[in-house]
Amino acid sequence: MTVTSRTVLITGAGSGFGALAARALARAGHTVYAAMRDTTGRNADRVAQAKAYGAEHRVDLRTVELDVLSQESADAAVAAILADAGSLDVIVHNAGHLVTGPTEAFTPEELTAVYDTNVLGTQRVNRAALPHLRDQRSGLLLWIGSTSTRGGTPPYLAPYFAAKAAMDSLAVSYAAELARFNIETTIVVPGSFTSGTNHFATGGHPAEQTVVPAYEERYAGLMDQITQRLADLAPADADVSQVADAVVDVVNAPHGTRPFRVHVDPANDGAEEVSRVADRVRTEFLSRIGLADLLAPHPAGR
Repeated sequence: MTVTSRTVLITGAGSGFGALAARALARAGHTVYAAMRDTTGRNADRVAQAKAYGAEHRVDLRTVELDVLSQESADAAVAAILADAGSLDVIVHNAGHLVTGPTEAFTPEELTAVYDTNVLGTQRVNRAALPHLRDQRSGLLLWIGSTSTRGGTPPYLAPYFAAKAAMDSLAVSYAAELARFNIETTIVVPGSFTSGTNHFATGGHPAEQTVVPAYEERYAGLMDQITQRLADLAPADADVSQVADAVVDVVNAPHGTRPFRVHVDPANDGAEEVSRVADRVRTEFLSRIGLADLLAPHPAGR
């Protein structure tokens, strides 16, 4: 199959799923902008690593400064890409932040911060990029979701799970609202990968610890137990690169043929089964109210 080269912006691409997907997309022949914040400071090494990778593998892997917590930063990143590459075809919403601990222990402000990165960050990038995609009447929004939105959900991860559920809902609504602009939507849904990313290693914890001891009395070592048991559920061949491979498959697919949702869930926590029902109900409902055309991208006015 001949692959059409596309210009791709992927957020949170300094490490984990984002870095793997950026490299895989570049190897597949796309021009990839791996977005990360503080490119001249704490992430300068990652910028250098991306540049070295591109040179070594002779692929078009670039980096761009983008802090999803800032609308100005998102606007500047998209403007820089358009000035540099002259086009932008795919937005991969990957940036995310995980926190662990008893839900009660987190202040509302701490929950807001998780929501800000995982949900409002996608909105800032969309507001920067969608005017261009709408004008060109083509494009793809690819959202990196989570099986936690509909599958088995262990405790002590509630702020992250709630934010990913909100992001999924946003993605579903955007899909219908962008269809008449010929902009396609795919939600890639990873399951629990307890190794190969730094999600848990860099995850946050409640800053105010007075509540934690009460939970530790009854739930001693719970987070370690969850991590180990999730790892035990995964088959031996489970690898985070499978998520990057799924992203590449979606981007490589011809416009108009991409799946609405792709699960990559070695532990099989049940999310795919629930999503299948939810997505069928969405399809049937939009058809019942005479809006079946919103289920797939097509040029406005068709």
